Amino acid sequence: MECDLLMIKIEKVINKNDLKAFIAFPSSLYPDDPNWIPPLFIERNEHLSAKNPGTDHIIWQAWVAKKAGQIVGRITAQIDTLHRERYGKDTGHFGMIDAIDDPQVFAALFGAAEAWLKSQGASKISGPFSLNINQESGLLIEGFDTPPCASMMPHGKPWWYAAHIEQLGYHKGIDLLAWWMQRTDLTFSPALKKLMDQVRKKVTIRCINRQRFAEEMQILREIFNSGWQHNWGFVPFTEHEFATMGDQLKYLVPDDMIYIAEIDSAPCAFIVGLPNINEAIADLNGSLFPFGWAKLLWRLKVQRCANCASTADGRAGRVSVQPHRPGDCVVID
Repeated sequence: MECDLLMIKIEKVINKNDLKAFIAFPSSLYPDDPNWIPPLFIERNEHLSAKNPGTDHIIWQAWVAKKAGQIVGRITAQIDTLHRERYGKDTGHFGMIDAIDDPQVFAALFGAAEAWLKSQGASKISGPFSLNINQESGLLIEGFDTPPCASMMPHGKPWWYAAHIEQLGYHKGIDLLAWWMQRTDLTFSPALKKLMDQVRKKVTIRCINRQRFAEEMQILREIFNSGWQHNWGFVPFTEHEFATMGDQLKYLVPDDMIYIAEIDSAPCAFIVGLPNINEAIADLNGSLFPFGWAKLLWRLKVQRCANCASTADGRAGRVSVQPHRPGDCVVID
């Protein structure tokens, strides 16, 4: 194994060209995978940019692994200062792991990430997060027969990622689950229907007010941070992060896909439905140029489909219920 590791060169991502190659690499792993959807380069580049408010509280480093001059893997390691404030300074994170089916490549990549995290004072490592739990989280181990939905866990090769990572001594921290469903599949028991009728009498459900969009986003942030504070790995959204996310939602999500629930005129819950952007960009090959912009805008704003903006499916992107008075509940149907 030592000889094999000597053939693998680990390089830090230090400039724009390095970052471009880092972002582009996963597409080389999936040329024959019908469910692989190349992410938009411009979005990934912005995500990893210092201009992204999500990186304001994250210190991170990225690496690529090379064999014979060709990139064969990538990884990030990061320290989230908000996570440290909440859980202590002993945990760091890894993310954006992609590599060929070679245990030595995985060993070399994780060796670099672990050494860097140790230099930052971390004695534990968890992940993958790209770059923290409020962004892409988890390692896909089932569900490879469907395309990835935007902003969920990354699409990974089923037959080697988990095996090679576990071989390095890692084990599952928690299950992250997602479900596909049709609205027509929703059924409610008589008891639940009765409860919903009772709840509706004191709960007001309204769409977001775009005339007060910044104020509304602040309300959503407060509900989210309050409602999720006891969840595994929770890290609060900063005001800057949520405002920036709101600026993005403003152009992607119709008014009737963001709802706020109120009890006694006080906001207490919300749900945001997101069009599946991956469905809209599937044939753009990661690029908006020269005509990708026009296609994306047409699909999101003009070619409106029945279920979700202008894509055939979508996801409940953010859902939160604020801890409230004993006995109170909210049903958003």
